[in-house]
Amino acid sequence: MKDTAWTIPNLLTVSRILLTPGFVIAFVDQRFDIAWILFAIAGLTDALDGLLARLLRQRTNFGAMLDPLADKVLLVTSFLCLAFQDWIPRWLAVLVVSRDVIIVGGLSLLQYSGVDVRRDIKPVWFSKCATLAQISLVLLIMVEHSLDVAYPGAQLALIVAVTVLTAVSGAYYLQLGFRMIPQNGNGH
Repeated sequence: MKDTAWTIPNLLTVSRILLTPGFVIAFVDQRFDIAWILFAIAGLTDALDGLLARLLRQRTNFGAMLDPLADKVLLVTSFLCLAFQDWIPRWLAVLVVSRDVIIVGGLSLLQYSGVDVRRDIKPVWFSKCATLAQISLVLLIMVEHSLDVAYPGAQLALIVAVTVLTAVSGAYYLQLGFRMIPQNGNGH
């Protein structure tokens, strides 16, 4: 990995974080058309940053830590907005938010205990699928409400996918984290 933090992929990741307050402001102001466009742009940066990091050979330690944080900031915020509006079941928002809080807290504890989480924990395919399903669900619901259309079958399928993938990936990272807890107190 390169050491330069300010690469094109990392700038895209930072833009995802910066788009999140704009999404919230538009959402609170009930400008759902603007909110879903900002969310779609943010979701697009999620796809582009990883692709460009590989193609341009601009993978960095900074980006490896920042990208999942940007995902969590955007998705936790959007799930909370949708739940407060009663557009998604509140239990689903609790599941998504709880999983992310547990993962971030667990990674912090492992790092504090001396575990090299950047080296030892890699994203798994079903975690990436969970993120894609979460982004798709938020985008679908935002489009439905801004264009006054409904796709109940697609919404139900995405709710099921988000539930299963979020729970499975959360359980996977939880058991992985428990296995990595240092046993001898010195982080090794």
